[in-house]
Amino acid sequence: MPKMIFVNLPVADVGRSTAFYQAIGGEKNSMFSDETATCIVFSDTIHAMLLTHDKYRMFTSKPVANAHSSSQVLICISADSRVDVDSIVGKAAAAGGGADPGPVQDHGFMYGRSFEDPDGHHWEVMWMDMEAAEATMGQEAPA
Repeated sequence: MPKMIFVNLPVADVGRSTAFYQAIGGEKNSMFSDETATCIVFSDTIHAMLLTHDKYRMFTSKPVANAHSSSQVLICISADSRVDVDSIVGKAAAAGGGADPGPVQDHGFMYGRSFEDPDGHHWEVMWMDMEAAEATMGQEAPA
């Protein structure tokens, strides 16, 4: 079984955040969702758990960071093309998020943009041409 990642995010409004992530292409997994949490599926191995602040506090004794004013993590997800990168960021902006809180990255073989969700969580969306990256960087891609 491949390793899976579950990114747990504290959110102010589970319903609003669920709608946001569905608007950018995530799918709600109702089996692991209730009024305190929503499981958003991006792929078979990548999931985001949107948790109310009270639910999030069940997993840590540390204060919940305000992602609008501080940075705790940068999350990056891959895209299939440059067009997909632009599409996801466009959908995020249309759904109430913020487009490009970080600089656009265009290195020819790699292209990336970013967005913030309504709670200020910073996501990067990256596309990379691995063959061109290997030629440019002079290295083989990791297996």
